[in-house]
Amino acid sequence: MKNRKAEIDKLTLVVPISVIVIIWAVYFIEINYGFNFNKYGIYPRTFKGLRGIIFSPFIHGSVSHIFNNSIPLAVMLGSLYFFYKKIATKVLLIGIFLTGFLTWIFARPAYHIGASGVVYFLVSFIFFSGIFRKHYRLIALSLVVVFLYGSLIWYVFPVEEAISWEGHLSGFLMGLLFAYLFKKQGPQPEQFIFSKNEAFENQFDENGNFIEQTEENSKEEE
Repeated sequence: MKNRKAEIDKLTLVVPISVIVIIWAVYFIEINYGFNFNKYGIYPRTFKGLRGIIFSPFIHGSVSHIFNNSIPLAVMLGSLYFFYKKIATKVLLIGIFLTGFLTWIFARPAYHIGASGVVYFLVSFIFFSGIFRKHYRLIALSLVVVFLYGSLIWYVFPVEEAISWEGHLSGFLMGLLFAYLFKKQGPQPEQFIFSKNEAFENQFDENGNFIEQTEENSKEEE
């Protein structure tokens, strides 16, 4: 049992590191061997464009693009597996697929690449999960997420033509949906059970007013 727990805990580091290494390795292969993997991105409403649902998160157009996604992606993946480890893999895989599929449905006809849709999905899921669960530790995490990445909300709108705001919006909406659908799974707030103390409760009437102890009351109790 201990070994199983240790194995799960390792995912908090292993998953983010592995994903970031793969992303940078793909970009390294592109640059050093003259490949262009953009055609494997999501191209909306085409059969071939569906493959981008799987491949697009690992494809980036520049060093700044990949760098801007790497840090928040690592932080959010680590947070997901640390706080939601029992449902993390299920949430991540299904979330990536549906985020990509929603992008494929309504985005502009162009190749949509990058892990930013996944970042928006994770930020949205972690933020709203803490609120829906009413779990004080997770609400604190939600506040940290807002502090670090609250400015990302502007990029779910078409503020820059070169940015796939459709992918951002898809990730944000799916994160919100998943936070609601999975609110009963994973960590839950502690439930407190209070013991009954009749001697204490008898000192108050039905309106919560303190009953003064008189000699007459004492005789009645006897």
